[in-house]
Amino acid sequence: MTDRLIDSRIAWLRLLAALALSTVGGVGMWSVVVALPAVQADFGVDRAGASLPYTLTMVGFAIGGVVMGRLTDRAGIALPLMGATLALGGGYIAASMAPTITLYALAQGVLIGALGASITFGPLLADISHWFEKRRGLAVAICACGNYLAGTIWPPIVQHLIDSGGWRHAHFIIGVVCLATMLPLSWTMRRRLPREDAADATSIAANASVQPTITARPLGLPPNTLMALLMLAGVACCVAMSMPQVHIVAYCGDLGYGAAAGAQMLSLMLGFGIASRLLSGWIADRIGGLRTLLLGSVLQGIALLLYIPFDGLASLYVVSALFGLFQGGIVPSYAIIVRELFPPREAATRVSLVMTSTMVGMALGGWLSGEVFDLTGSYRAAFVNGLVWNLLNVSIVVWLLRRCLAHRGRLGQAQVET
Repeated sequence: MTDRLIDSRIAWLRLLAALALSTVGGVGMWSVVVALPAVQADFGVDRAGASLPYTLTMVGFAIGGVVMGRLTDRAGIALPLMGATLALGGGYIAASMAPTITLYALAQGVLIGALGASITFGPLLADISHWFEKRRGLAVAICACGNYLAGTIWPPIVQHLIDSGGWRHAHFIIGVVCLATMLPLSWTMRRRLPREDAADATSIAANASVQPTITARPLGLPPNTLMALLMLAGVACCVAMSMPQVHIVAYCGDLGYGAAAGAQMLSLMLGFGIASRLLSGWIADRIGGLRTLLLGSVLQGIALLLYIPFDGLASLYVVSALFGLFQGGIVPSYAIIVRELFPPREAATRVSLVMTSTMVGMALGGWLSGEVFDLTGSYRAAFVNGLVWNLLNVSIVVWLLRRCLAHRGRLGQAQVET
């Protein structure tokens, strides 16, 4: 091609469209939480019954991400995005008319979670990674910020819609907004990267000093073995990550500071998490995904450790800000590592698998921290539990990094000999 598309103005415009899609489509992860009390009151069910839609949404999001990733690898991102947008918008409209909690939960889990919002995380990250080489880390990090932006923007909007017209009115409006904004944005993503540009970007990245080389046996391991290790690390890091994110409000309540203070700390984490993602993307472009993941994981462990001795109100605000700053770039690093180690044609499927493992880790960690608290009567033990899981993550990353360095050395020696 005469005009190179990698790292071009077209690539950056595509990134902006992807960020917008992720931010708008991310409502599927947040609206169900905000609407829970109103839905429970309307259907007259207990809290467990009202939580079923959230559970099905998370399960659907996890499974759907892998399915949408495979579709994206085969057909490109545009057509799956358009289909997902129709499912997402239609799912919200259907949910607004649901006569029972069961049908509402199915609309949430199948249409909104599995077939709709799931495409806005792993598959979008993978697509954007194809369009950048020099700034791949930063681009993936920017795209990953959409999830955090959705969590910042949508909850107050959804709550306002519920207060003004009820949860059914809110769901109908959200469905219309998703259709009106995401369909045109999906159309802008229809251009596919020519094979020669994609191959060129991969070969350049493979020869960069900060990145490993893509081979049939990445790091000298069978591909599925390496994927299993990355997914285990993803689960472990997010079990650790979930302790403050899921339980900080309850923790502040137990300490006598009130739920409002805990909610403010959670918002602080989220805000600094956005800054962390951008900074980590910039760092990944210089030292590679594995080193960036190791840096973030070690810093996350330090922040978790700080929660144990520092439980004063002012101290918790500071530690929560540090936790957000330290851990925000961890999850995008997994997507960057997949792009460094595996062929581009497998990117969306493998990135989605790793992103799913991080969601499993968040769900497991939220439950496990609660169990530890129930058994011990203290969140200190839950923080220690998080540190143990974080150590598992760090151990896997260190081992992979050592194999990366050794593997690169062997490849370099073989090239010299030939």
